[in-house]
Amino acid sequence: MRIWAGLILMGLLATSAYAAPPTLETLPQVPAGYIKIAQSIHGRYSNAGALNSVLAGKASLDDDLPISFQWPGIYIEAEFGGPEILINFDNTTDAFTVFIDGEESAKVIKPGDKVYRLGGLPQGWHRLRIEKNDESQDTVGTFGHMWIGPKEDFRWPQPRTRQIEFIGDSYTAGYGNTSPKRECTQDDIWATTDTQQAFGPLTAKHYDADYQINAYSGIGIVRNYDGVAPKRNMPLLYRSALIEDETVHPYNNPQWNPAIVVIALGGNDFSTPVHAGEKWTSEDALTNDYIASYVAFVQQIRASHPDARFILMNYGEARVATAITEVIKRLNAAGETRVAALDVGSGFALTGCDWHLNTADDKRISASLIAYIDAHPELWPNPEKAK
Repeated sequence: MRIWAGLILMGLLATSAYAAPPTLETLPQVPAGYIKIAQSIHGRYSNAGALNSVLAGKASLDDDLPISFQWPGIYIEAEFGGPEILINFDNTTDAFTVFIDGEESAKVIKPGDKVYRLGGLPQGWHRLRIEKNDESQDTVGTFGHMWIGPKEDFRWPQPRTRQIEFIGDSYTAGYGNTSPKRECTQDDIWATTDTQQAFGPLTAKHYDADYQINAYSGIGIVRNYDGVAPKRNMPLLYRSALIEDETVHPYNNPQWNPAIVVIALGGNDFSTPVHAGEKWTSEDALTNDYIASYVAFVQQIRASHPDARFILMNYGEARVATAITEVIKRLNAAGETRVAALDVGSGFALTGCDWHLNTADDKRISASLIAYIDAHPELWPNPEKAK
C-alpha cells in the first residue's frame, strides 16, 4: 500500500464532555521549563515513579531513538494533571485520532515534525489516548515526545489486567472499512482504513484489555493473495517488531503475555487457484502445507506466549474451516489443548473498499467473538494473575 506524503490537520470535533471543546494548536517550539515525558512500550517499565507514556501494540523502542512502528493498531496513552499537554508526533506517514478523557478530540493526518498544544482543559487529572488508524505496509512511522508544564503533574498509566492479541490479514487490519464505496484508489484505501474500528480493537475495548494487532493486508499462512510475495508470509513477519525485516528488528517483549490469541488467516491462502510455477503442484498440496504450517505457527506463538489460549477464527469459508479442524486435531495430538475454532459466519455486507468488511461487519464479528469469550470465562485468567 503506497503512502502519499502531506500535511493535514482536521478540525476538532464539536462533541465534547466539556463546556468548551479542547483546543489543538501548533507551537514554534517547546516553551522553556516544560518537562519531557519518557516513552515506554507497554509492559517494558518497572519504575512506577518515572514520567512515562505507554505505547501498546507491536513496536520498536531503541535507546535514545523515537518509538518506531509499522504494524497497525498502535496506541499511546498518558495521564497528566493540568490544563494542557504538548505533543510532537514527528510523523509524515500515519493518521491519528486524539482522545482526551475518552472523548474524541481531533484527527491528525500526517502531522510532520511539529509541536502541538492540546489545551483548554479544566484543572485535574486527564487521560490522553492517541490511536494510529491506518495500515502502513511500506513505511515505518515514528512518534516524538510529550511534555507537561513545570507546574503540572504526571502519573504512570497503570497496565490493564487483560491482554489480547489478533493475528490476521486485511479483515483484521480494517482495510477500507469506513469507505462509502467499493471501488477505491490506493489513496482511498489508505484514507478509509481504520484499524481501531475493526473487530479486534472493538473486542479488546469491550473487555478493557490491552491489545496487539498483527495484521497485513493480503497475507497468508503459506500463500499470500494470488500468490504474490511468496517468501513473506505471516509466520515470518510475525517475528518482527517492524514489518520490514525481522532479522534487524526481532520482537521480544517478555511483559507481553496475552491471555487470548485470535488468529484469522486462510482467506488469502486459498483466494485463487494455484498458478503454474508456484511450489505447490495441486490444491491438495497447498492445503496440506497450510495445515502443517498453521500447526507450526501456533507452536511458534506458544513458545513466546506460554499462558495464551488460541481461537482459530474463520469467516464462514468451508475450505478454511475444514483445514482448521485438522489443525486443531494435530495440535491436540501433540499435546496442545488450549485451542478452539470459531466460525463467525458469512453473509457480510462487504461494502468496504474492494469488497472488504465495513464497520457494521466488524461490529458483527466482534459481537460473535464477545459471545464466544463470555461463554468461555476460562479464557481470561484470574485478575490477580493477569499480566
